[in-house]
Amino acid sequence: MKITVIGGTGLIGSQLVSALRALGHEVVPASPSTGVDLLTGAGLDEALADADTVVNVSNSPTFDEASPEFFRTTMNNLLAAGERAGVGHQVILSIVGVDQVPQLDYYRAKTLQEDILKQGPTPYSIVRATQFFEFMDAVLSWTADENTVRLPSTPVQPMAAADVVAALAAAATGAPLGGTVDVAGPDVFALDELGRLTLSARQDPRTVVTDEQAGLFAAVEGDVLTGGPGARLAPTSYKDWLGAKR
Repeated sequence: MKITVIGGTGLIGSQLVSALRALGHEVVPASPSTGVDLLTGAGLDEALADADTVVNVSNSPTFDEASPEFFRTTMNNLLAAGERAGVGHQVILSIVGVDQVPQLDYYRAKTLQEDILKQGPTPYSIVRATQFFEFMDAVLSWTADENTVRLPSTPVQPMAAADVVAALAAAATGAPLGGTVDVAGPDVFALDELGRLTLSARQDPRTVVTDEQAGLFAAVEGDVLTGGPGARLAPTSYKDWLGAKR
């Protein structure tokens, strides 16, 4: 099978390219560094030539009000190029609970991306994943100073990027779902608890202060960012992942 990975040089995309090649597939990584511009469409026809499946793990450069237009333009460009190339399966990476947080610009943008894909001409699969372990450093940095990190108690169920890759590889090499699959880590944490666990593992002396107004995830109500009863649970626990990183 020939598979094109859009965003194929990033955190998830580069690992996905390697995983699919290890399974014996012909894989084309596509990104600005390989001459592909999703916003203008430049290089797309060449990157998608003879592809059976396209996996889109590209991301908006910002998380603000500009992100909906990014996903609108890039998804439309990719679907049009895919139709020209005769692509039989379009796969995107999205976020668990994304349609339940309309107050966040970025989540509205990802929901828009999903909607455009669903209305498009090509059979599709949507893989919704929870937050990545690898993003915890960024989450901590948003509301930190020298002595404290302020975090809300929002429930989260994070997972390893490698497990996200495995879910994407399974979707890309399988039949189109015509729908969505949720994947999540094995454990649910309050975000402030997760922050304390992270700092303790790293022997970071800063204190986590519970602040329900702090950071991006303060806008999230309830447990919509957790996998729920229908989610497929990934094998890697956060504590094991932290231990391996040490």
